Amino acid sequence: MPAPTLTAADYAQGLAAGQRGVLARAITLVESTLPAHQALAQQVLQTVLPRTGGALRLGITGVPGVGKSTFIEALGLYLVEKLGKKLAVLAVDPSSPRGGGSILGDKTRMPQLTAHPRAFIRPSPASGSLGGVARATREALLLCEAAGYDVIFVETVGVGQSEVAVHGMVDFFLLLMLAGAGDELQGVKRGIMEMADALLITKADHGNEKAARRAARDYEGALHLFPPAASGWAVPVRTCSALSGAGLPEAWEVIEQYAAHTQASGYWQHRRAQQQLQWLEEAVRQALESQFYGRAGVQSALPSVRQAVAAGQLTPWAAAEQLLAH
Repeated sequence: MPAPTLTAADYAQGLAAGQRGVLARAITLVESTLPAHQALAQQVLQTVLPRTGGALRLGITGVPGVGKSTFIEALGLYLVEKLGKKLAVLAVDPSSPRGGGSILGDKTRMPQLTAHPRAFIRPSPASGSLGGVARATREALLLCEAAGYDVIFVETVGVGQSEVAVHGMVDFFLLLMLAGAGDELQGVKRGIMEMADALLITKADHGNEKAARRAARDYEGALHLFPPAASGWAVPVRTCSALSGAGLPEAWEVIEQYAAHTQASGYWQHRRAQQQLQWLEEAVRQALESQFYGRAGVQSALPSVRQAVAAGQLTPWAAAEQLLAH
């Protein structure tokens, strides 16, 4: 039998009660592209909006092989078991349609955290553009806050623009790195390091501690070459081991220090407000694009116009003018 249809009030009530099943269904609703589902999703979000905004939103990214899943499980278990937090883990994964890795696999690599009653792990949508995935993740984040989760990890699973998307929806952006900084620095995008609020050298265990400390010093030296952060925060570099747990409490302490520093200065609130305005601009762009491609004239003209552009018979700008005329 299909599950009974829930109203916006049903969703809001279930979220307020912290019902995980209702939260999962609400996230599925915001991920849907069906117009009726989108309309209901916006009703739900508007209803629960007063209950959102209270979580610490932590973005996590890292180079391939850095051990993100192991780190997320280790830090997550520390938060839910030692500190009594409620944790939600979300992902921005635009690469999954091309087989580029997914947090679906991460769920199998985080068995203890997945099974913990104070943790909620949600894969990113299985398809769609980065913009669509990012929108769904932002709305899922708000739903998790409405359900009472006070720490939310947003993991970048894809590469490139997904880091920018995650940075635009979190309070603190954590960059995980490996030891071997002399070589690693060559491959690190300057933009990603400039976005980071802290760098964490992972796998500082099994005789790798000295290399990790050396890498931390190398990265600290590199960070001095960057302009000061707008937050007035000096970006720290730390080491940790997800296997032994060494460095995890210190890493969390850095995040709490950042929260205290930026809340006292007003930067935290300013960044949240700027993110809201960015989301508004993206929502307008997505709505205009959807309306544009939904017009019958555009849909009928699009195949021939695309063919003419691909064949080099029409410039993309002239083609766009033709389509906009419809």
